[in-house]
Amino acid sequence: MQIHKLNENFSFTAQITAADIAELAKLGFKTIINNRPDGESEDQPSSADLAAAAQAHELNYVHIPVIPNHIQPAQIQAFLHTYQTSARPIIGFCKTGNRASTLCRLALEDHDG
Repeated sequence: MQIHKLNENFSFTAQITAADIAELAKLGFKTIINNRPDGESEDQPSSADLAAAAQAHELNYVHIPVIPNHIQPAQIQAFLHTYQTSARPIIGFCKTGNRASTLCRLALEDHDG
């Protein structure tokens, strides 16, 4: 798992597994944002499985599914709300990390992080 830091509060990575969540907790992350729709690929864990693993490690888990290259205003607002109200630091993920980082950048364009 390769983690990229966007700012002091938000980092992003590619697809995680339930086993990765223990490592994320050890690294100090408090909230996980999943930007992949369920069923995007056959090998991806379900959002429900990841949420259960996050809960087992006392991490917040938020699912804001985004279709690649189709980020919608409501998704940006949902991300901004989560970013502003959730325990930090936050890690977001999708298949490659691109949607997660783009969503954060778009949400914070006109707001302080």
